Amino acid sequence: MTENVFVSNQGTTGRFARRALLQGSAAAVAATAVLGTGQAGAVPLVFRHGVASGDPLPDGVILWTRVTVSDEATPGSGLGDPAAVRWEVATDERFASITASGNTTATADADHTVKIDVSGLAPAVEYFYRFHTLGQTSPVGRTTTAPAAEQSPDRLRFGVVSCANWEAGYFSAYRHLADRGDLDAIVHLGDYLYEYGNGEYGGRAGTVRPHEPATETISLADYRIRHAQYKTDPDLLGLHATVPFICTWDDHESADNSWSGGANNHNPFTEGSWPGRRAASAQAYLEWMPVRAAGSGSGAEVQLYRRLRFGTLAELSMLDLRSYRDHEATPGAGWRVADDPARTITGKAQMEWLTAGLASAPVRWKLVGNSVMIAPLVFPPLEPTTTAAITGTMGIPRSGLSVNGDQWDGYTADRTRLFRTITEQQISDVVFLTGDIHSSWAADLPVEAAHYPGGETVGTEFVVPSVTSSSLGDILGASTAPIAESVKTVNRHMRYAELDSHGYGVLEVTAEHVQMDWYYVLNVTDPNSAVRHGASFAARSGGRLEQRPGPFS
Repeated sequence: MTENVFVSNQGTTGRFARRALLQGSAAAVAATAVLGTGQAGAVPLVFRHGVASGDPLPDGVILWTRVTVSDEATPGSGLGDPAAVRWEVATDERFASITASGNTTATADADHTVKIDVSGLAPAVEYFYRFHTLGQTSPVGRTTTAPAAEQSPDRLRFGVVSCANWEAGYFSAYRHLADRGDLDAIVHLGDYLYEYGNGEYGGRAGTVRPHEPATETISLADYRIRHAQYKTDPDLLGLHATVPFICTWDDHESADNSWSGGANNHNPFTEGSWPGRRAASAQAYLEWMPVRAAGSGSGAEVQLYRRLRFGTLAELSMLDLRSYRDHEATPGAGWRVADDPARTITGKAQMEWLTAGLASAPVRWKLVGNSVMIAPLVFPPLEPTTTAAITGTMGIPRSGLSVNGDQWDGYTADRTRLFRTITEQQISDVVFLTGDIHSSWAADLPVEAAHYPGGETVGTEFVVPSVTSSSLGDILGASTAPIAESVKTVNRHMRYAELDSHGYGVLEVTAEHVQMDWYYVLNVTDPNSAVRHGASFAARSGGRLEQRPGPFS
């Protein structure tokens, strides 16, 4: 609980776009978080897990930190006395003009994490924040509020990421994003961490650095320890301290290929009940992540799907595609259920929320944070009205045989409902931002893939690569360029496919266009790896994808 909150009216209006970040500030913040802010030899290092912000609104933002109250009070231990924490928000990094402040208490009940939902701030303003406790002061973080509803920013820029496996390599992608200094937020599309035990899921080079705990995460303590480990990575610390995050979970925050009733990587006979494990993972996630969620605090009662607006330019609907879905369609006889109208990937309430929001959004661009690919990826794309006899006899989905029933291809009725709403209500400029599959894609979204490039399209999808998690190229140990070209030949709406590299995307949004630039880290086993530009695709308002010769900046 937050107490003694003070908010002044001294905030100054500023630009929402490019930040005047000091050279090397993200690295400095990360180093401070790792080394501590007290005098040499000070024990404990109170703020060793850094600071973070998230879910910016026009008048507020989530602030986060974790307090290490003693050497014994390690994450997941349940040990440690309560600690009084003071937080401050200012319009300058020296805190000469404090805009908001308050007091709260870090307790073992929440693993000594602190999460403040600050309100009363000014729109489109860069703020600085910090925490005080136990005689120490945290690193200073930077954040920003969203534009007011009536404001029309010239542009927005978002870093877009997913799938960061600690054991597979280093998070250099996060460092390169922090060094840009021009981002308004990071959109994290899930698999912020992985649940596997040591050596169970490495990368091309095997296990580059081992997980903590050494075993698979199952209990609340396990998930807390794993979250804490990830928040010691200096590149992730630096990015969190530099720009607000907007996150959703995918499956690995709980267990691989999770659904409402279980997960492929969960054995109820040896690992306990799925509802108990799911509740533990959700509780740890909400404690350790700077997200604003509705509900009672854990498990199925949490509503993570939510919407954030950025003036009249864009609205971002963040989906939760794990909590409400039916079990995925599987090869063989299981494919027959993919078209079942009773099956869902979103759940009824979330689908109604999504379609209503897209139809009523008073903005140019309707962005959707979407953890798994929505574009059809089928072999071959079939025309349902002319091939129904064949698909019915063979027992395959009516639009073609999918390679991955964990994606929207395994829940075609929900995709049809969504696409029908977009076409019937003439909703324009819809863009899906996607992670999950450890590869990069740009796709137009056809109502019927077999008709493309003819027929209607309902929007655009940009899929970003993994930060470190194994790509198809890693698995095969060879270039997958010929495979990517074959996929695009069959699925003509897939305008770009790159199946080898790791990295991130940067999305620019203006009134005229959206553009995604893909960047690829040269070597995930090198903590100091450089990065290269991979490709750029854009869609003009009301138009389809076009390849661009280079990044927007």
